Amino acid sequence: MTHHAARSAVATAKARPSIVVTVSLALLGLLCATAFASLFIGYTPLDLGQVTGGLFGAGDPRVTAIVHEVRAPRIVLAALIGAASGLAGAALQALFRNPLVDPGIVGVTSSASLGAVIALYFGLSALWPLALPVAAMAGAGLATLVLYGLAARNATTLTVVLAGVAISGLTIALTSLAMNLSPNPFALAELVDWLLGSVKDRSFADVTLVLPFMLAGGLILLTSGRGLDALTLGEDSARSLGISLRRLRMQIIVGTALAVGSGVAVSGGIGFVGLVCPHLVRPLVRHQPRHVLLPSALAGAVLLVSADIVVRLIATGQELMLGVITALVGAPFFFWLILKTGRGAPL
Repeated sequence: MTHHAARSAVATAKARPSIVVTVSLALLGLLCATAFASLFIGYTPLDLGQVTGGLFGAGDPRVTAIVHEVRAPRIVLAALIGAASGLAGAALQALFRNPLVDPGIVGVTSSASLGAVIALYFGLSALWPLALPVAAMAGAGLATLVLYGLAARNATTLTVVLAGVAISGLTIALTSLAMNLSPNPFALAELVDWLLGSVKDRSFADVTLVLPFMLAGGLILLTSGRGLDALTLGEDSARSLGISLRRLRMQIIVGTALAVGSGVAVSGGIGFVGLVCPHLVRPLVRHQPRHVLLPSALAGAVLLVSADIVVRLIATGQELMLGVITALVGAPFFFWLILKTGRGAPL
């Protein structure tokens, strides 16, 4: 592709910005509606008057405590973690030019979970409050670097996905080993949380802990749109447009590690959100990577807040883990994508 043709192709990525704005506003409205509905749902059902009074600190102090200290933090965390996963999934798929890539499927989430488990197992989190998110982000970054090393050597789609599965299997095995060697049942229960994923019993202290890392990672990923658009034309064309591929790759790796790793530090492993959301929004925004990023983040937030509602609606003796629900939705979707890719259908 000539330099002029490359510039013309990238220019088309700027077309129809109103569609991106419309889709984003629609998803934002859906997120607000879903988050508001989530305030009513729980072991103690609340009506509109109670929720309104609880939000403004009026009425029954017990209701105010439920709204402010129990439900609001888990809604905010679910939205943040879902947005980070959706955004990271869209960026990784564009970077690897691989529709099957997802932070959970390729081992990024499980590697972050292993980092968090190491910090918990050796008591590092008790010595330094930031040890948990730092260890989780280090695990996520290491897994992403390994995958990128394979992709940079022109590995096939199958090779990258299988390598990710291998990384995921290894990190889950090491996490299981830590659980097996856990010194007491309470420590074991804590480790199980990081393996299955949940936002229950979290507080705004957890939000405050990870929010700076998530915002930094999200901003880094969102600003990669121009480079990802150019990369769709091929590496040579991207270079001719002034894109530094080394910088772009490191940008995605660091952004993913910050966004996904910090989320895992407070919720554990919640997979498949980053796989599903880009595929849902991509046809709506004409498949341009830059246009997919923000809608994928908003769709991820909607999906995870909705999943958190589902775990509270299912009547069981013990609340289901959030990661179980996303896996029940995401695993069949992943299988469908594999079949679709195998038939050569466009994604």
